[in-house]
Amino acid sequence: MLFNKKGSLIGAILAVTIGILVIHVNFVIFQGLFDAIVRDLTDYRFGNVYVTDEEDFIDKSDLSLVGWFERIPYVDAAAPRLSSSASINSTKTGEKIEEFRVPVVGVDPLRDIRVSTIHETVDDGQYVFSRNSIVLGSDVARDLGGLKVGDNIKIKIVNRIDEDSLKRFIVTGISKSPGGQGLDTSVLIHIDTLRDMMGRPGETGSIMVKLNDSTKSEEVRDLFIRSFPNDDFKAETLEEVAEESLRGFRSGIAMINMIGLFGMFSSAFAVVTIQMMLVSSKTREIGVMRSIGAKRKDILVIFLIQGMLIGALGASVGTAVGLGYTYYAKETKMQWEGSIPLEVNYNWPNIIQTAIMSFSLAVTAAIYPAYRATKLLPVEAMRSV
Repeated sequence: MLFNKKGSLIGAILAVTIGILVIHVNFVIFQGLFDAIVRDLTDYRFGNVYVTDEEDFIDKSDLSLVGWFERIPYVDAAAPRLSSSASINSTKTGEKIEEFRVPVVGVDPLRDIRVSTIHETVDDGQYVFSRNSIVLGSDVARDLGGLKVGDNIKIKIVNRIDEDSLKRFIVTGISKSPGGQGLDTSVLIHIDTLRDMMGRPGETGSIMVKLNDSTKSEEVRDLFIRSFPNDDFKAETLEEVAEESLRGFRSGIAMINMIGLFGMFSSAFAVVTIQMMLVSSKTREIGVMRSIGAKRKDILVIFLIQGMLIGALGASVGTAVGLGYTYYAKETKMQWEGSIPLEVNYNWPNIIQTAIMSFSLAVTAAIYPAYRATKLLPVEAMRSV
């Protein structure tokens, strides 16, 4: 008898559903973006463990360090890298174009493709494969007059004794990554070529380590530090090496989640309003029930059950729609034009917690209207209609 206001009940269920959906959408977009940034930092720049020298360049053999890491069961591969900056000039249609302080990354072509996915961003040409080949980031290629594969460029690097080191390269590839998270503003050359130009034979700037289980990164880091106590090595997990940028993004996610929670509380307020409307519209029925012997607790139970029904249906529908949206985003690797493809995962603890919270809020929101219904006296209830 108290459940025939279908429009009001559907409205209350939709309010709960929308509250849950807002949280799911926020999580997919913002957490997915955060995870995508972590993914690209891991795959392009740092790996799961990043080793440098606290004072200068690593002078220990990169082959021995890579071999040490690859003996650990958790390690898939390791690779050395070396970085510098250079002046680059090219000639297009008879005009000389020069760019300064361009980041240069030296890579070991055979090992780097096992640790990093930066080679997969080369969509024109191929990755570094010889001592005189160079891969240009898409921004560098554009700034140098729209260079293409097969063009020649000249690079100038100041070596360790402050002398200019010049070398000509053939462009063998152009690298472009979604959202510019790769090395779009850099150039890549063979690490041995960069060592020669910098006057640092046998030295390395960093070691990237890729794990088959990212949860073991701290364990591998600590094991490495303990194994080389007399060296000045600095080993960091991705969370440590990119701490500042990731911390700022986490703060943004926390704020967005807070907005989502306010949306859920707004849904609870809508449930209270609708329940109060139902109580008002059912004044006569409540009076009839009280006059035939229904107790206050019976009225209370009816409206609480109604709140539980709204909460259960709203949580179920909202969670189902949210999971459908998450599935779509995950399968399509959702991205906007030129943006980073989102890294979407099912966070089951978060999903379950959201459903339980929405159900609890809906039930809690039904308590006051139910209490108001129990306070109606039979005579007054019958007289009010």
